[in-house]
Amino acid sequence: MLSVSGSSDRSSRFCDGISRRSILNIGTLAAIGSAGGWTLPSILKADEASGNRKSHKSIIMIYLVGGPPHQDMFDLKPEAPREIAGPWRPIATNVPGMEICEAFPLLAGIADRFTIIRSLVGNQADHDAIQVFNGRNPKEPKPSGGWPQFGSLVSRIAGPAIRTAPPYVSLCYPCTHGPYNEPGPGFLGTAQAPFRPMGSTKDDMVLNGVSLERLADRQALLRSVDQLRRDIDSSMTMTGMDTFTEQAMGLLTSSRLAEALDLSREDPRVVQRYGKGDPTVFMDGNGAPRVPQSLLMARRLIEAGVRVVTLNYSKWDWHGGTNTEGRANNSIFVREREDFPVFDQCVSALIEDLHERGLAEDCAVVIWGEFGRTPKISNIVGRDHWPQVNCALMAGGGMRHGQVIGATDRIAGEAVARPVTFGDVYATLFHHLGINIDQTTIADNNGRPQYLVEEGGKVMPELV
Repeated sequence: MLSVSGSSDRSSRFCDGISRRSILNIGTLAAIGSAGGWTLPSILKADEASGNRKSHKSIIMIYLVGGPPHQDMFDLKPEAPREIAGPWRPIATNVPGMEICEAFPLLAGIADRFTIIRSLVGNQADHDAIQVFNGRNPKEPKPSGGWPQFGSLVSRIAGPAIRTAPPYVSLCYPCTHGPYNEPGPGFLGTAQAPFRPMGSTKDDMVLNGVSLERLADRQALLRSVDQLRRDIDSSMTMTGMDTFTEQAMGLLTSSRLAEALDLSREDPRVVQRYGKGDPTVFMDGNGAPRVPQSLLMARRLIEAGVRVVTLNYSKWDWHGGTNTEGRANNSIFVREREDFPVFDQCVSALIEDLHERGLAEDCAVVIWGEFGRTPKISNIVGRDHWPQVNCALMAGGGMRHGQVIGATDRIAGEAVARPVTFGDVYATLFHHLGINIDQTTIADNNGRPQYLVEEGGKVMPELV
């Protein structure tokens, strides 16, 4: 059985008071690692000794903030009463028998390249990103420090795929509604927190005065690292580090990450294909911006060697009353008419892009929210929160696509066939990364071994 030790914040400072996070905030790639756990130098050394160079398997996880309406997107019920069915009608896809919303013609044309899960159960009832990011029911008991999110677990277990990229990058914009934000690394501690280049957290991307904008200037970064070496010389002699630690420090002198984050380096036709949004406009005030270019940036980061990229996209908590533009009455459908075409364009662009660039076998994509929406439409609240059933879209990862998994009743209110849990989805994603969920545990803050997914979570045989 593979067991990986946990870590605590007590080991995050050197004896001279310099914090590891302030030294290696870029990607949490601790070249100078904590005692008792895997560090980047040890990973590099083990990789070199074994001669085992595994393929770079990766995940892009897209969180649709606030709960997308499954019955208006991927599980339409056109024969239901009007107050259930809504105004949208289904259209055929290029997969016989599979239908999706008429607002998604581009996705309909590539349905053979993704899978729709219509029976995601075990959802929470509150606006909270936690279950999306770690697959755990927040109402259930949790270990000291809390459950780590998925990317932090992968970072801890697998480490970086290549020496010039962090294992886990979050492109999530910070939302003013706290529960919409990522839950954090839990009992793994800040050493496994994601590298965050978006929003106000760009301030984190500072290494002795080198900001994101100056990161591409290799000479400036090198000068900063030289100063860093002098700063910590009292606690460690850099010249005494072995070759692998020097390679780990070399991560900080690579411009590859900065280049991946710079969309001006992308073909303008590809940027146009995804579409662009305003990152300063947070939908409905407390959601995330509607920025299709985040999906393109995620693909670029995967190409740069990142294992897990997470991002939040728009705001899907659509009710009645007036929306942000001041228009009244059933604004859920006003917002759907605005958001659906943009979603169709950027998601189809991502899926096609992964295939065209030869990444679809190694990069898996999952798109989902925290719950579904009520079958009945209200003039006051539109479609309200509905934890009984939810939907998800999965693509890539060399999985068997062009299918629908599960089914709901005639009003899309309950799962009636093949219920799927968040644990099942995450078990499948770990499997894609080559991580055996039955044999891998991580010790929590109390030294107790913890499995990676909730009890009962199983790899989905329909996909692998």
